[in-house]
Amino acid sequence: MKTKFFIAFCLLCFISAHAKVKLPELIGHNMVLQQQTNARFWGEATPNSTVTIQTSWNTSAETKANAEGFWETTISTPGASFTPQSVTISDGEPITLHNVLIGEVWLCSGQSNMEMPLNGFARCPIENANEVIADAPNHTIRIATIQRKGALTPQTYAKGEWKESTTENTPGFTATGYFYALALQKTLQVPIGLINCCWGGSCIEGWLPENILKGYSDIDLEITKNPQYKWRQPLVLYNAMLYPTRKYTIKGFIWYQGCANVSRYETYTERMVTMVKEWRSIWEQGELPFYYVEIAPFAYSNDCNGTKSAYLREAQFKALALIPNSAMITTNDLVEPYEYSQIHPRKKKEIGDRLAWHALAKTYGHKGIYPDSPSYREMEIEGEQIIVRFNHADRGLSPWEDIRGFEIAGENKKFYPAEAKLGKKDDEIIVSSSKVKKPVAVRYCFKNFQIGNVVNHRNLPLIPFRTDNW
Repeated sequence: MKTKFFIAFCLLCFISAHAKVKLPELIGHNMVLQQQTNARFWGEATPNSTVTIQTSWNTSAETKANAEGFWETTISTPGASFTPQSVTISDGEPITLHNVLIGEVWLCSGQSNMEMPLNGFARCPIENANEVIADAPNHTIRIATIQRKGALTPQTYAKGEWKESTTENTPGFTATGYFYALALQKTLQVPIGLINCCWGGSCIEGWLPENILKGYSDIDLEITKNPQYKWRQPLVLYNAMLYPTRKYTIKGFIWYQGCANVSRYETYTERMVTMVKEWRSIWEQGELPFYYVEIAPFAYSNDCNGTKSAYLREAQFKALALIPNSAMITTNDLVEPYEYSQIHPRKKKEIGDRLAWHALAKTYGHKGIYPDSPSYREMEIEGEQIIVRFNHADRGLSPWEDIRGFEIAGENKKFYPAEAKLGKKDDEIIVSSSKVKKPVAVRYCFKNFQIGNVVNHRNLPLIPFRTDNW
């Protein structure tokens, strides 16, 4: 009996000493590695063992696992290519990862309008979904979707395997992210990888760590102990979904969130700025680009004319000036009138395209692409009318006639629909109303649900705004 026990014990020791390395799911088959950089690899191995990495592009690395078995190193990656590569990792017994591509990698995050797949949600389709899904095999796009999960403490690993763009896989891909990847690939002509780290209904505080949240007087971290409604809780998504992905080398972030914070718009600007700073800090890759989406028009509380979400959009726009290397796209024109009660509008291609235009122009340096929407700059009162001037309108605004979306008010703070016409200068619109003889303020689409029609020379919509602080 003792002999059998001794043999079993020796066998167990032998197996333990020659166990395969343990890798996070993100480091796996079909992954896309960021090109021309030092891509991070990490995992676990036999404690104090030597871990080696050998790639098919003739780059190697060697590191040592610590006393707990954790290890981390980097591998130099070549220029992008559609040729599949392999990576072998070993601490004595090798693991080979196949069908690895070198290209561009982005992380997309937020709530349901980023999470919304090409398959759509119940009663919420994506425009032209079948056409896009049928075309999927013609594109080299890989997406790893992080499993939705919450945790009270920062986790080491998160589940999320890389999947290729096939007709079977693509229906489950983030629609906004996939259209973003398509637009990038069309111009860059390289493989595109996305890490999809989203949870519908999540608030911005869900993507922030405990040390920051403790400083917010309106956030009760005791709520995190309630196992229900994890997607609405602060902290837990950061710990279980975002933090474990932080070591994967990426090019930048795209973000679509805000609906869950509409009732707390006053704090959104500061918290968004703080979140971006925190994310950049834990990725340790400098000021990674951060491109984000203004929340779409929606009749919150079934009230189209309310202004609850208009204040949140304003907070999103204010963050733009405070976050270096960032850009925001507006979605004011990407809803249909009948979608006022639908928080998941169907037009996602235009969102992905607009995000990609910022990346192509500002991150990748492609000249000739003009990605910025017009935005309010200043106003001047002239008698019974107000002249409004805009940024990103140097080649003029349109339409020439039937401009919609403007309101004007006098000192009584009561707004009336305004007549609007193009001014003498390209960047001007003149606003007036027969009901307001002494105007003092102008608003444009500053409501829960209001669709405007002002665009610049690249057909990019005017960002909703107000000139008052009422």
